[in-house]
Amino acid sequence: MSPESEERRGVEVAEGPLPAMPQPAHCADPAPLGLAAFAMTTFALSVSNAKIWGPGADAALALALVYGGAVQLLAGMWEFVRRNTFGALAFSSYGAFWISYYVLGKFIAIRIVDAPEAVGVFLLGWTIFTFYMVIPSLRVSAAVAAVFVLLTITFVLLTIGAFRTNLTVTQWGGYFGIATAAVAWYASFAGVVNETFRKAIIPTIPLSPPPAPVVVTVVGVG
Repeated sequence: MSPESEERRGVEVAEGPLPAMPQPAHCADPAPLGLAAFAMTTFALSVSNAKIWGPGADAALALALVYGGAVQLLAGMWEFVRRNTFGALAFSSYGAFWISYYVLGKFIAIRIVDAPEAVGVFLLGWTIFTFYMVIPSLRVSAAVAAVFVLLTITFVLLTIGAFRTNLTVTQWGGYFGIATAAVAWYASFAGVVNETFRKAIIPTIPLSPPPAPVVVTVVGVG
């Protein structure tokens, strides 16, 4: 055996780039927090829209600024740290939605004449955003996809109700909002339980394919 072969003997990796190895997360999973913040604020507003409990709107306004707004926005920032594009966009956007809802309800809608139209335009924009977020949610889990499907229906009904000043349609939007909050709470519950127990106890039905195994070709040079 030549000296060169002796030096090169051992392990060599076959040509071609290796798949990136998963990096350890630098923070806990923020998804259960973001979902819980979204669910509670949505529930409070929806029980008011559904005419079940009128003061729910006042509770929703307080939650919109702090829990549904600021806390959910923080969850979105933590998703950026974890390099989760879907979670970062969803939580950051809906955190901003609730903060803007607080501003609209507290300072703007009460001072303008055409408030229903302003609210309708506001809701229409979020309807469009939620609708296209349904598509990527189909690669996350059935629980998350159900949240976005129900939320899209909720926004559609609330938008129509606002533009037409139709309380019946808005009331149905409240019912679907309650269903949306229930599923979001379920997804949050499943996330925190499964993460704490380090195993899948509460099913969410993941829809993304499992990661492909990393295959490394080792060549021994004699």
